[in-house]
Amino acid sequence: MLIFFAYYTGIAQQSQWPVLKTYDQEHIQKIKMPIGGIGTGTISLTGRGSLEDWEIMNRPAKGFNPTLENRGPVKQKGPFFAIYVEDGEGKKQTRLLEGPSDIASYEGAWGAYSNHHGLPRFGNASFSTAYPFGQVTLRDESLPVEIVVGAFNPLIPGNIDDSSIPMAVLNFNVKNTGTKTIAISLAGSIQNFIGFDGARGKAVKNVNTYREEDGVKGIHYTTKGVDSESEQWGSMSFVSLNEGETTYRTAWQALQSRWDKKRLDFWDDFSEDGLLEKRTNADANAPLGSIAVKNTLKAGEEKNFRFLISWYFPNRQTWDKPGFQKLIKATVGNYYTTKYSDSWEVVMKTLPRLNELETKTKTFVNALIKSDIPIEVKESALFNLSHLRTQLAFRTKSGHLLGWEGLFDNHGSCFGSCTHVWNYEQTTAFLFGELAKTMRDVEYGYATDKNGLMSFRAYLPLDSAQEWGKTAADGQMGCVMKFYRDWQLSGDDEFLKKHWPTVKKTMEFCWIPGGWDANKDGVMEGSQHNTMDVEYFGPNPQMGFWYLGALKASAEMASYLGDKKFVKTCQKLFRQGSEWMDNNLFNGEYYEQHIQPPMSAENVAPSLIGATSGIHTTDFTSPDFQLGEGVLVDQLVGQFFSHLVGLGYLAKEENIKTTLKSIIKYNYVENMSSHTNFHRSYALGDESALLMAAYPKKRPEKPFPYYTEVMTGFEYTAAIGMLQEGQTENGLKSIRNIRDRYDGRKRNPFNEAEAGHHYARSMIAWSGIIATTEFQYSAVEKSMKFTSKPGKYFWSNGYQYGTVKISGNNLEKKVAITVLNGSVTLKSFKLEGFGSEDFKKGKTFNENDVVNFKVNRD
Repeated sequence: MLIFFAYYTGIAQQSQWPVLKTYDQEHIQKIKMPIGGIGTGTISLTGRGSLEDWEIMNRPAKGFNPTLENRGPVKQKGPFFAIYVEDGEGKKQTRLLEGPSDIASYEGAWGAYSNHHGLPRFGNASFSTAYPFGQVTLRDESLPVEIVVGAFNPLIPGNIDDSSIPMAVLNFNVKNTGTKTIAISLAGSIQNFIGFDGARGKAVKNVNTYREEDGVKGIHYTTKGVDSESEQWGSMSFVSLNEGETTYRTAWQALQSRWDKKRLDFWDDFSEDGLLEKRTNADANAPLGSIAVKNTLKAGEEKNFRFLISWYFPNRQTWDKPGFQKLIKATVGNYYTTKYSDSWEVVMKTLPRLNELETKTKTFVNALIKSDIPIEVKESALFNLSHLRTQLAFRTKSGHLLGWEGLFDNHGSCFGSCTHVWNYEQTTAFLFGELAKTMRDVEYGYATDKNGLMSFRAYLPLDSAQEWGKTAADGQMGCVMKFYRDWQLSGDDEFLKKHWPTVKKTMEFCWIPGGWDANKDGVMEGSQHNTMDVEYFGPNPQMGFWYLGALKASAEMASYLGDKKFVKTCQKLFRQGSEWMDNNLFNGEYYEQHIQPPMSAENVAPSLIGATSGIHTTDFTSPDFQLGEGVLVDQLVGQFFSHLVGLGYLAKEENIKTTLKSIIKYNYVENMSSHTNFHRSYALGDESALLMAAYPKKRPEKPFPYYTEVMTGFEYTAAIGMLQEGQTENGLKSIRNIRDRYDGRKRNPFNEAEAGHHYARSMIAWSGIIATTEFQYSAVEKSMKFTSKPGKYFWSNGYQYGTVKISGNNLEKKVAITVLNGSVTLKSFKLEGFGSEDFKKGKTFNENDVVNFKVNRD
């Protein structure tokens, strides 16, 4: 009982959970907040308070609310929580612990089709959140209680294992709003669906076992019939950490006729006195398990009730999107399952530290949301961070992080950690640097061949990573910049030395016959496959700036390693390319493409053509799907990245600033109802957005396919570029427009989509924090830089995080640095445009210490 008592008495009041944004009842129906660890899968807390989208068995499962062995039409009756209330006068009421159903689900062929549509529920609900904390406040005039349904998962920058626990932590704060003592009971019910992930497999001879250990009371879900080698094999646990009278069922009433009455039996039983009588059902392949906890509340009193759901599914297989790739069936495993033996051990190992993990998570979130960073920047960064907790990203047994581009309802969207998509993503590197380095290890240790060709999709298992055999110009150049970033943030020279020969090879690949820059003039001119799923022919800003950024990063790394010859090569090509783009591609307002098709396929390296799903050039004399004279929304993505990692301008500063103003001028649409779009619609009606491309001049007859679309990752690229160039109003407006579209009423605030749910590119949003604070960090040079503007700011470098407070006047600034995780040693600290402080012997900033010093104007 010692573990339980120490834990229970330390439960934090849920009112202390941080809140960045609250959604009223008109804006909750689309909310589904992912709860789960990095690379473990997830369950979603909805804006109504229910648990839906049970995506814990290695694959996406949107809309899956486990409902097995349930006969009859449209019976969505998955896991749920309910409350029994008996007031001081003997009146008894039972309610689902959820707010009102979405009215969009009222009409179907068999009537309403939402989960538990027919059960009584609370009349009023609102949702408050600062990811990973979600809180649903439930009220009803006919009930003497107010309830806050809360959920979270530990999330601590720099601490990967503690942020990767396969668990959902549920907290129910119940307050007696009446004038008399009442009796209450909370019950949760979850079916044992091991073996079925929502689309594949079957539950066979599953077993529920009630267990008590060190004060933990719960149901352990296992199976005796599911193949132990299948992806859907594993275990789950549902436990209660609460004082009070505990009753349970490991099975519900056996099905006795075609009319399913076992739910009626449960509801009648629970509604009688808030206690559960046991039932048996020897024939159930997927038995239901329930736990109920009964207690009393005095007038005005409130109590917290906490439950945990954990899972363990070790047999992840290779990519399996149908019809899009060579299918290689093999088990690559899950890294998280190497830390535990089953789901019950997840609970027992985590429980003694859960208070500590919750406190550290609150410390992180509060440090961010209480900083003087614009709210739309904080929201976009924090809420898109949730993508890492979904089935978008996973870690194989070897520890390597990989990811889809996005997620469809029951399979991934575009496999292979696609380089030209994940190039945009910045969240992983600046919060979990070691994970980012594993992605670089995949790219340079497995996916690149001896000639320097990097497959922009990596097959699994990793020894087959090169089999895709096609490369992308933006993907390959962006990986060089990511490698430079991750080396700078980590200061890991062994990492640099190990991979540098291959990094160098991927740059030299640009100069092969028929390649991107075969004539070595610093300008990409060949067939350039890219993130628009086409090949651009001829010089263009998108590929050009990626190339210039990669050249500059390569020169820095080569110089550090003493490779003087390569330094000179890269510097020469950079100077030539930068000057040429300013003189030839910049048209006075923005950079454009000069279409220069080769005369025949023989002039193009085969590995540079036709690399995706059939959208590629076949007519080399007059290719379709080009940008031409269009204003591309992310034409400065390479420049954005260069600023992010401290490499400076890749072209003339005035041209960069003018280009960003032109993107607002031409690509910004105030009201999308006036816009013509023939492809996917991610913005509609009266919503505002930045278009993928605009054509104030001549438009190709068949431009690249997505030019009329709107996609958030690309919008962020332009918006954050504006922030970097001091065009703050336009940058914030563009970010605000995105978040206004994901408002909980029309779209899920935790699910920015592109080619699939939770699209990886949208995690570029984290760099908005870096742009507004002007944060730069180098573990190689042991240096840190910040804006000189007074305020309190958040920072993170992938290994440590903290805050910095800046105050003072035009002659002297006061700086207070706090490290909230780990310790950092600095040799210099700079305030941009003001001055710097050098610590000649190096100064160590230890965890939770506040270090004060002054910076004088230069």
